[in-house]
Amino acid sequence: MKRVVPDYYADFACIAGACRHTCCVGWEIDIDPDSLRRYQAMPGEMGERLRSYIDIKETPHFRLTADERCPLLNTNGLCDLITAAGQDALCQICADHPRFRNILSDREETGLGLCCEAAASLILKKKQPVRLLISEENGPKRHLSRKDAAMLQKRDLWITAVQDRTLSIDARIARLCEMEALQLPACGWADWTQLYLNLERLDPAWEKELALLCSEKAAVPPADEALEIALEQLLVYLLYRHIAAAEDAHELRPRLAFCLLSTQLLIRLAALHKAEAAFTMDDFCELSRMYSSEIEYSQENMDALLDALWYV
Repeated sequence: MKRVVPDYYADFACIAGACRHTCCVGWEIDIDPDSLRRYQAMPGEMGERLRSYIDIKETPHFRLTADERCPLLNTNGLCDLITAAGQDALCQICADHPRFRNILSDREETGLGLCCEAAASLILKKKQPVRLLISEENGPKRHLSRKDAAMLQKRDLWITAVQDRTLSIDARIARLCEMEALQLPACGWADWTQLYLNLERLDPAWEKELALLCSEKAAVPPADEALEIALEQLLVYLLYRHIAAAEDAHELRPRLAFCLLSTQLLIRLAALHKAEAAFTMDDFCELSRMYSSEIEYSQENMDALLDALWYV
């Protein structure tokens, strides 16, 4: 079976206590069966603590504190379980985060999610075009299905178009819309903003961004080379992550539309921020992280957007 990762994948490292948006706060932490068995058998004080924090009703999970923190997260922003027993003691969801995986007929594609601020900075500040690295894992070889072959061919074509730096990012988006006969807004955001307002929201800061998106102010995207490259990296990330998640060929079109709409939305927000005050690459990374956390990590929100984009 093949293993596919973006070329920046191996450079990722958790920034632990320096993280301003730790994944140990506000997220449900389910415990996989193997980890549950280890925790139930773990001796000593740490074993007793672990078992006191676990709720085994329905899906086993850690009970969060009143302020929605993992009970193992200490005041220094570090995990007491890692300190006591090492990285290998983590349950699967904690060990994996912020990684995502898509399993295809002959390969496993793995990437880093933008909801993590360290991953967002790594991905969006990369200067060179992203390459996908393919390696052959041990075990029986598998054959690429026709469905997956057609999907990968489409995605490769789209990524190549996105990485054409002779064109502006707006022109690249327009080319993809023309290639697939998509009609997405370059302006006139009222309907789409209302859709986003109707979605589940987690962070009050995101509500402020949606309020800004509702503004009727004209905003010209900044002519900034670093931001143009970051928008390219954003769109390549979205295509890599979401196109491979399509269950069949009919899902490719709305998933492409989601990738393009998401990029256009972040272009508009960046332009609105730039019109009001200084706007840095770090600001864009934070904006993208927030969008990912609010949208990509809510299945309900993803389903609502894909449904709305089915016939564009």
